[in-house]
Amino acid sequence: MKKILLGLMSALLFIGCSSSAVEENVKPALVAGQNLEISLKDQNEKVHSSTTETKKVIFALSKDAAHTCNDYFETKEPNYLETHSTLFVADVSSAPSLIRSMFIMPGLKDFKHRVLILDDKSVAAPFRAGVDVEKIVVVSLDANKITNVKTISTKEELIAEVEAQ
Repeated sequence: MKKILLGLMSALLFIGCSSSAVEENVKPALVAGQNLEISLKDQNEKVHSSTTETKKVIFALSKDAAHTCNDYFETKEPNYLETHSTLFVADVSSAPSLIRSMFIMPGLKDFKHRVLILDDKSVAAPFRAGVDVEKIVVVSLDANKITNVKTISTKEELIAEVEAQ
């Protein structure tokens, strides 16, 4: 009986940690000339959307990219991104759901800057398609139309991109 219970508990743990497969042939969302309108929840469960005033959207699609961005944004005032008409989106969809709910999301709530969250693989897939997910992806907008998609790696490049008008 103990072995059955242990096996059942292990199975439930793995089911809780897994996430559903995502279709591989996804149309990329981050392509110059296309419109980009985002509406996502932040780390405090509040929905935020891009507007025609949004000039840049920064995507951190990997753990290292997110750490680079968050480490820098934490040194600035809480409204730094809003002041620069910029949204910051972090993709946590590839993390196991148990890790996401126990560690990642509570950690994100500590940040004073706004972090929009991609937590569903099917929602994140179009933003990941066609870009280097290990780098920071900076999308420049003009009235919701993508004018440029650029990948960067360093804090210095991030500063230059956010502060460029």
